[in-house]
Amino acid sequence: MPALLPVASRLLLLPRALLSMASGSPPSQPSPASSSGYVPGSVSAAFVTCPNEKVAKEIARAVVEKRLAACVNLIPQITSIYEWKGKIEEDSEVLMMIKTQSSLVPALTDFVRSVHPYEVAEVIALPVEQGNSPYLHWVRQVTESISDSSTVPP
Repeated sequence: MPALLPVASRLLLLPRALLSMASGSPPSQPSPASSSGYVPGSVSAAFVTCPNEKVAKEIARAVVEKRLAACVNLIPQITSIYEWKGKIEEDSEVLMMIKTQSSLVPALTDFVRSVHPYEVAEVIALPVEQGNSPYLHWVRQVTESISDSSTVPP
């Protein structure tokens, strides 16, 4: 049990918004972003794992160019441990953190699945309930042209 204490103390440092997103419960106090016109949940952070930096950069650049995302952060050298086809696997991967409009998550997912080398690509998204209002508005502005149309540019 003592080995868990450092992990538990680090969890206390996580932002309140991240904890409320993970638990699925709404924030306990009004969102500063919502008082500035931001609609909670209209922006999402999507997460995609890739086998290496080259693949991650190619996908990241493509989703930004297609305006399916405003920004993609690449987090190198994560370790993933998972069960696949009845066997426990451990791999080094690159995590993509993609900021986009929630309405674009289905199109983003379809695109990632079409270009990703994995048989089953990880694409998961969490709605952003609150944050820096100018940043959240920028995400919406950068991706606005695609969300207004029903097709994804080539």
